[in-house]
Amino acid sequence: MQVTNHPAPTAGRASFTLPVRVYFEDTDAGGVVYYANYLKFCERARTEWLRTTGLAQNRLAAEQGLLFVVRSVEASYLRPAVLDDMLEVVTTLGKQGRASLDFAQQVRRDGQTLFEARIGIACVDRDAMRPIPIPPAVRAQLASLV
Repeated sequence: MQVTNHPAPTAGRASFTLPVRVYFEDTDAGGVVYYANYLKFCERARTEWLRTTGLAQNRLAAEQGLLFVVRSVEASYLRPAVLDDMLEVVTTLGKQGRASLDFAQQVRRDGQTLFEARIGIACVDRDAMRPIPIPPAVRAQLASLV
């Protein structure tokens, strides 16, 4: 089994880029990335971006009882990615509401956008699964990035 070393993610103030390799398991019978997997790539990128900012989701859940959950997705599939492509998932934090975050995300190959999405995230109470305000300390940490 060959292991490929991926370049480290890059973080800017308001954006984050996660490199993703396309594996056989990511493709469909036609040999292209299955449409739902673009959303998985985006989820990984948002999670890694939050982790690099010091906001690990498992810690937020355990220590503050909050979760960030997807509330909406608007997606455009522009060009296919295929097996072994090296992709970049670019995540940019947009509008921050009282209990929500909006992200713009793109999946790119060699600078060309293949997929783009607007993802709405809600902050919810882990136990009640109801929206709650983003805590001030978390809000301040996010605000420092934009």
